[in-house]
Amino acid sequence: MTGAAREAQRQQLLLRALLGDDPPETLAHWLQASATAAGMDRGLAAYRSNSSAHAERALAAAYPTLVQLLGHEAFAALSTAFWQQQPAAAGDLGLWGADLCNFIAEIESWRSEPYLPDVARLEWAIHLAERAADAAPPQGLDGLADSDPETLYLHLSPGTALVDSAYPIVTLLLAHRSEAADRFAPVRAALQAGAGECALVERQGWRAVPRCLRPDEARFARALLAGCSLAHALDAAGAAFDFQGWLIAVLQRRGIAGVDASPPQTAP
Repeated sequence: MTGAAREAQRQQLLLRALLGDDPPETLAHWLQASATAAGMDRGLAAYRSNSSAHAERALAAAYPTLVQLLGHEAFAALSTAFWQQQPAAAGDLGLWGADLCNFIAEIESWRSEPYLPDVARLEWAIHLAERAADAAPPQGLDGLADSDPETLYLHLSPGTALVDSAYPIVTLLLAHRSEAADRFAPVRAALQAGAGECALVERQGWRAVPRCLRPDEARFARALLAGCSLAHALDAAGAAFDFQGWLIAVLQRRGIAGVDASPPQTAP
């Protein structure tokens, strides 16, 4: 066995021991001869404690609204349980946690707060958008004036995403970012009315900002993100959609990367 293969196997065994899948004794022949069982137990306990702390910090950075909704103690327990079931597969913990929404949806005791998984989906979209590349000045806008919309593809800025929900997730998230005395009144009203929201997430400067879209705006953005032509997206939005007004607003937000005749290579 090569040195690299031996180290990879050692790391796999260490991870299994950390997660409790294997007893510490499975590591004995990989450690120094002087290592005692008690020493291995103490070392693994320290590793587990550190892993849980790192997991909680990583998830809290990506899901600050969930921390507020659940409370620090419950969120810490959630982080530990999620780490044990789905540990990071790569070194960058900033990319770990995408499936937390599905993990939350399976927790029976939280079914009384059914908006929690969608809040997690929205926060993860925001997290990814803030890691996306900076927006550059849009290219090819002159093609909008003299080209057939059937042959044009409008590309939104890096990190742009849509999150649909049967719950008022934008209103809820913004309320937790606000310091106004009555900030939760709109949330209560929206929940009572059974109002769902479609969130558009896009970078503005270094921050990602969620916006609640009207149905025609949501249909238009969804078609663009799916790789449809401008003509198809306009058809999806409907005759009442104000494309000129949308274009002015999105240009002001620097939400367009460019316009060209090439469809996206992959659709989200």
